[in-house]
Amino acid sequence: MNKKDKVTMIPKLRFPEFNKNGAINLENGNVIFESISNKNHNSDLPVLAITQEHGAVPRDQIDYNVSVTDKSLVSYKVVEIGDFIISLRSFQGGIEYSLYHGICSPAYIILRKKTPIVEQYYKYYFKTNKFIQDLNKDLEGIRDGKMVSYSQFSSILLPNPENKEQQKIAECLSSLDGLISAEDKKLEALKAHKKGLMQKLFPAEGETVPEWRFPEFRGSGEWEERKLSKVCAMQAGKFVKASEIFKERKDNMHPCYGGNGLRGYTFSYTHSGEYPLIGRQGALCGNVTYGIGDFHATEHAVVATKSEGIIAKWLYYLLINLKLNQYATGQAQPGLSVETLEKITTCVPKDEKEQQKIADCLSSLDDLIISQADKIEVLQAHKKGLMQGLFPSIKEVSE
Repeated sequence: MNKKDKVTMIPKLRFPEFNKNGAINLENGNVIFESISNKNHNSDLPVLAITQEHGAVPRDQIDYNVSVTDKSLVSYKVVEIGDFIISLRSFQGGIEYSLYHGICSPAYIILRKKTPIVEQYYKYYFKTNKFIQDLNKDLEGIRDGKMVSYSQFSSILLPNPENKEQQKIAECLSSLDGLISAEDKKLEALKAHKKGLMQKLFPAEGETVPEWRFPEFRGSGEWEERKLSKVCAMQAGKFVKASEIFKERKDNMHPCYGGNGLRGYTFSYTHSGEYPLIGRQGALCGNVTYGIGDFHATEHAVVATKSEGIIAKWLYYLLINLKLNQYATGQAQPGLSVETLEKITTCVPKDEKEQQKIADCLSSLDDLIISQADKIEVLQAHKKGLMQGLFPSIKEVSE
């Protein structure tokens, strides 16, 4: 950049009333924020967990099982509502925002505004790819646990439009967050409805008749008790080299399923048709997926081949309802053997039409869940695009 050049930041998207304002001012981080290290408290404030997913939240609101002694709490820093926290993972997920008054580990750096700003504006900006890239520019060795320092943060140029524009952008993105949150709740409600429905459509443990039954089958008598080995044949898949599994699908490739579901895509396939697949190793041991068409099942997945008189999709839902992870053995590396699975006792409706009716009912609910998840994905992509457009990118402009 020569002496006649200056750095300006102009957003691709801008609310019309701010177009006349021209380029957005840039300020170093330490002009807008100061580092705070206030330890003046009686240890009676809630201890905050600093998370990429939830920001700064009280530990008792999330699954956070790290114990803290009263003695160590004395050194904890006070966090005020509206503060920002630089965490050990800020180089990955940006800087976290606090909606709570509490205390946090002294290992964290707390940022507080020095000038009048709209905190919500920076809450969103600190999560943009642009800012995270800036945060990573001069941080050698950070992936070995090095904390982003206040001096490093101070060297980063931050956009600082007038407060009215900050407020407008924050309100826009906050409104979209509210919509996404509402759609997330709808998705969770659908999943909960499906879970409850499955519990009603399959017999409870020790029972041979489901609590809910379609009218045409209410006089069909009890379901038949069988070992799982009499409901389906189970066999582990075949080994495939990691180098032969690709993240993106290309022509003539097939889905490849492992112990935790879809691993990627490969040119080989072990099965053709419709089969439930059980993860037999790993953190998600006992999870059930459904393979359709040509696919490769690895040695970490058990393929369930339906017996005569069994509907494959009904079998898939049966296996989910059995909560197979409860039969896993081993702590460091949980596992399920075919022998263990074969010995599980379950119940089967004698009429295939009843199986089909249950499968159709749950499949239609799955379609709604997929559609709702897709809707949320579209909204999230829209938000990402908005953030890229509403927050300016640096351009060099000759005078």
